[in-house]
Amino acid sequence: MSYNELTLSNMQEEVHRLSTNWRTLLDAMPEMVFLLRDDCGVEYMNRSAKICFGSPCPQRVVNCLRAVGQSCKENLAGAATAKAAGDNKVVETLIDATPVEYSSVPFVGYTGERLIMLVMRDITQRKNFERELLQFNTSIETILQQKIGELQASEETRLRLSRQVNSLKSQLGHHHKADKMVGRSRKMRELREMIHQVSGSDATILITGESGTGKELVANLVKATSSRDDKPFLKINCNAINDSLLEADLFGYEKGAFTGATTRKIGKFEVVDGGTIFLDEIGDISPRMQVSLLRILQNGEIIRVGGNEPVRVNVRVIAATNVDLAQAVKEKKFRLDLYYRLNIINIDMPPLRDRKEDIVELVSYFVNHYREAFKKEIDFVPKSIINRLLAHDWPGNVRELENLIQRAVLMAKGKMITENDLIFDQDPRVDQQRTDTFNIDEKLGMLPLKAIVADFEAAIINRALNKYSGNVSTAANQLKLGKTALYDKMKQHGISAKHIKQNKKG
Repeated sequence: MSYNELTLSNMQEEVHRLSTNWRTLLDAMPEMVFLLRDDCGVEYMNRSAKICFGSPCPQRVVNCLRAVGQSCKENLAGAATAKAAGDNKVVETLIDATPVEYSSVPFVGYTGERLIMLVMRDITQRKNFERELLQFNTSIETILQQKIGELQASEETRLRLSRQVNSLKSQLGHHHKADKMVGRSRKMRELREMIHQVSGSDATILITGESGTGKELVANLVKATSSRDDKPFLKINCNAINDSLLEADLFGYEKGAFTGATTRKIGKFEVVDGGTIFLDEIGDISPRMQVSLLRILQNGEIIRVGGNEPVRVNVRVIAATNVDLAQAVKEKKFRLDLYYRLNIINIDMPPLRDRKEDIVELVSYFVNHYREAFKKEIDFVPKSIINRLLAHDWPGNVRELENLIQRAVLMAKGKMITENDLIFDQDPRVDQQRTDTFNIDEKLGMLPLKAIVADFEAAIINRALNKYSGNVSTAANQLKLGKTALYDKMKQHGISAKHIKQNKKG
């Protein structure tokens, strides 16, 4: 073998060795490597490429690689341009539905042919991760939007509930453990609202209203919801005490002020200093007492009976009356200046006839109270009874209703109140001659037939008794009825022969 032949052989071996080495090197790479010919055909695939796409390379993959190779060929036209544009450019594409990224460089084969080397990476896992991350971010955004929506809905719900609570407070009124008033009518809601509005101040309060409307209950609630709740609270009925005794009781007296005054005595205003005093029936006090009371309201001072030195007191005054003080002022029976001092805040109690929607609740309350007190088992009040109560005018207000239910529970023989158990009080303000009139039209639709007939019977008995000046025997004879039977019916309808006789004499 000549030297030239040996040299050629060695060169071929060296080329083969180098070729084997770079193929081994390329097969060891985790990236996929393709060598594309000048016509963009596949010259070589390393092991990673074969594993991913198969060997031989499927035609659909070849077509994709040719498209990629053609693009690379355009980008790599010219060595300088190739180096400038292709060295670091990484492109993403799909090869046989497999997401890949690749970079391309010109490559010269060992035989001198011009090739394009594509270095590819399978980015399926990364794309899946990116998709999951995007989905996660989208989910997070969706969750956040959902939570924000829920928070907004919760806020709207809270605002709606807050409005409902305020509405319920307005409807039901404020509740306090000292609130013993029964009723949820509009007038009672307004009454409670006003009490809670003014109770926090120390202003003098005048409670007006008919007898039996519950003025003392209002005074109790005013005191209980005021800043003086933990201070003394005294109640004085000005109409129940002699005028001279009332003055000494309220303001105290000095030793020797009158016969029997052997020592100084502190009056109620001094005893309750710092607290509240409730003066009921204030409209009945004498002119002299009016002057003394005016001094307290104006100056916060009292003068003991028989004394000369004023004594400072800090007392909140709550007064109540069923007298029309404005009319009393016109009639010169009550001082105008005292009236203005008392009437700083006026709480007017509604009569029961103006809040009849509370009657059912009041009946339930009184029935429960008196069945426990009398150890009775009353558990039912018929609708006919309720209708009669709703049709009544209630001149005596809640006190009259309480008395009626108290009697009915006491008189009931079974577990139910009956018509015979209802005994209405006489209204002393109304002339008996006027009570025997009967208007059917006013009762139609309000009362059942039985109740209308009962009221008609009462009107006939009233007229008969009035005609015969309260003589029960004569009235019974004229009505062709036994005297005992007439008395039973009079009791049932609340008719008093004695009262009729007194009216006739008057």
